[in-house]
Amino acid sequence: MGVPTIGWFTDPLWAKPAFIIMSLWGIGGAVLIYLAGLQDVPQELYEAAALDGANGLQRFWHVIIPMISPVILFNVIISLIGSFQYFTQAYVITSGGPADSTLFYSLYLYNNAFSYYRMGYASTLAWILFLMVQVTTIVVLRTSARRVYYGGV
Repeated sequence: MGVPTIGWFTDPLWAKPAFIIMSLWGIGGAVLIYLAGLQDVPQELYEAAALDGANGLQRFWHVIIPMISPVILFNVIISLIGSFQYFTQAYVITSGGPADSTLFYSLYLYNNAFSYYRMGYASTLAWILFLMVQVTTIVVLRTSARRVYYGGV
């Protein structure tokens, strides 16, 4: 048909975008958590906003978003931690190639531990990964304190 082919996992330029597109498949868990959070929003708030003359966008921005902000924070933190630990897909599909374009930190850690048998170095890498995840989580929690609404707390 004359359409040029794309080397999704063989071209260093396209390898990371391919993993990003592939990771969209796993968004279902976060969507289920959002749906559960949406069911927890009281109907009285929708009705009160409608009586006050709020349109759909205003109800979304001023009622729904504040009420599900703890759910949004949870999903952000879980996604951040998961992005630091992105391993299985890269290991199975490319093993870090082409030209090390998909050599993620966790895959680099694994290779040092079990391919090159540098256990001390891999242990240090694991501690650094732990500290990066911990610092990132603390920063997100501290910066979100004024944006997250916890009901009656």
